[in-house]
Amino acid sequence: MIELAELQAYCHDLLEVDRFEDYCPNGLQVAGRSPIRRLVTGVTACQALIDAAVEREADAILVHHGWFWRGEDPCIVGLKHRRLATLLRHDIALLAYHLPLDAHPVYGNNVQLARRLDLSVEGRFGRERPQLGLHGRLARAESGADFARRIEQALERTPLHVAGSERPIQTVAWCSGAAQGYIAQAVQLGVDAFLTGEISEQTVHVARESGIHFFAAGHHATERDGVQALGAHLAAEFGLEAIFIDVPNPA
Repeated sequence: MIELAELQAYCHDLLEVDRFEDYCPNGLQVAGRSPIRRLVTGVTACQALIDAAVEREADAILVHHGWFWRGEDPCIVGLKHRRLATLLRHDIALLAYHLPLDAHPVYGNNVQLARRLDLSVEGRFGRERPQLGLHGRLARAESGADFARRIEQALERTPLHVAGSERPIQTVAWCSGAAQGYIAQAVQLGVDAFLTGEISEQTVHVARESGIHFFAAGHHATERDGVQALGAHLAAEFGLEAIFIDVPNPA
């Protein structure tokens, strides 16, 4: 077990939170009881995840997508009130790590995605500082259809594949979540394929006209592993019980 303040400080340093200019606060978003013995992890702090944490008598919840996003309505009404009221009623803390959990070189979503897909990592790319995306290669070249099957088997969902090229795939750039706008940087890298979670209407045209394979494998599906890896690390480091709860999301 660990005191809540110590857990927050440890994650803050481990994930190098101060290096990131994010769209939401990273760290402790809602205070709760201490010490922490049972930690529930999940992708998004939705009501279903909170209810599951209550059922499992968790002391804290750690997620990738937390609350208080820049530009959203700050009023605590409706679903926001219901979510917060549930946490406060059961004295459960909420911690959230967004960009720091995408970028971490060991527990991050993108390096974990590489492990799932058996991709070697050769470097970083992207608009953000620090850069979030990774690029690397497969051990052997394979067709676009074969790479799509690789994604489907690893993430348990069928990706959307835009075959902007007929050439085999060996070099790949990837960035989890809503990083479809990174396709221009992927094209500049000269890779055969770019993989992310979401797709926009213009992404199809960019892929076709740039001659690159594009794969949208789901925002949720590409961001399940980082929080699990972090939870497992915290469990081993501090003797916590860490329980990952997947709330299915087709997006």
